[in-house]
Amino acid sequence: MSAILELAQALIARASITPDDAGCQRLLRRRLEQAGFRCEALRFGAVDNLWAVHGASGSLLAFAGHTDVVPPGPEQQWTHPPFTPTLLDGMLYGRGAADMKGGLAAMLVAAERFVSAHPDHPGRLGFLITSDEEGPAVDGTARVMQSLVQRGEKIDWCLIGEPSCQTQFGDTVRHGRRGSLSAELLVHGIQGHVAYPQRADNPIHRLAPALAELCAMHWDQGTADFPATSFQVSNFNAGTGAGNVIPDAAHVRFNFRYSPAFDSTALRQHVAELLQRHGLRHTLTWQSSGEPFLTPAGRFSALIQDAVEKHTGIRPQLDTGGGTSDGRFIAPTGTEVMEFGPLSTSIHQLDECVSVEDLEKLGEIYLAVMQKLLTD
Repeated sequence: MSAILELAQALIARASITPDDAGCQRLLRRRLEQAGFRCEALRFGAVDNLWAVHGASGSLLAFAGHTDVVPPGPEQQWTHPPFTPTLLDGMLYGRGAADMKGGLAAMLVAAERFVSAHPDHPGRLGFLITSDEEGPAVDGTARVMQSLVQRGEKIDWCLIGEPSCQTQFGDTVRHGRRGSLSAELLVHGIQGHVAYPQRADNPIHRLAPALAELCAMHWDQGTADFPATSFQVSNFNAGTGAGNVIPDAAHVRFNFRYSPAFDSTALRQHVAELLQRHGLRHTLTWQSSGEPFLTPAGRFSALIQDAVEKHTGIRPQLDTGGGTSDGRFIAPTGTEVMEFGPLSTSIHQLDECVSVEDLEKLGEIYLAVMQKLLTD
């Protein structure tokens, strides 16, 4: 059994549902220390984080990832138990196989091979690992980056092992992400009998035109690297359950995924003005998950694309799609952030899986990136 596969299985066997690390980082730390890394456990609240560095001085290449996974859902619906790593027809099954314990295993084994071959390499090689990427993401990478900035630590390049590929391993490298801004809107009305609407104030009727306008609005054209800003309603709740009662409130949750053509302040202002124009009595609460970030095409992106093409035969496209990632906490410090990992087609699903062959290639790609940045 290969070293990458063996480590991936050991990680999957630990039921590290966010924010519980379940011992994953102890395993990784032990391996990194044996390879000569200086390791530091950074625990904030209920979240375990690991910061590790190899090398004395110079530019720093950090690999970033997370040991936490989303809940498996109904375990009886899995073909194989979610925390029992299972090999079948060249695929490794288990929660976290693709997102992202397989990637963690590939990057750690690649690092072991690199420092074994280049013990006195120029520059520095680091790892930033958290158990709070799938959860609130408050006490994970965000807090670690605050700590690193306070002590004057600078990451020059960061490669995140998130599953980036869309239909074929090697087809996509993420070089940025859209911003994410969510809101909870409570529209206030007056409860009453449906036969006497003059005695009530129906919040659904008042909200409907405003919501329709938000849904139909064309926010921007996007940019050369980002798609246009999107608006999506995720929840709508109103009513008592009775068919003859006008409700006293309507509750809506919605989200913006936005390009640098907008920022969160401008989006908030647009929504506030629209609600005011429609005369809604309301309470509005915002939550920002991160501003958009972009690493322009350059040496870092090119050498990753070169390594992917060499080992897969595919020249990957640079893309900014998908959800958010912890790159949103790293990029604002001036770090060049790129993301490359396995196929994303099974993540957060029942029977999550990853190709064993792809994991082996992923390790070779990560190793090639280390060699290019830290030895050439």
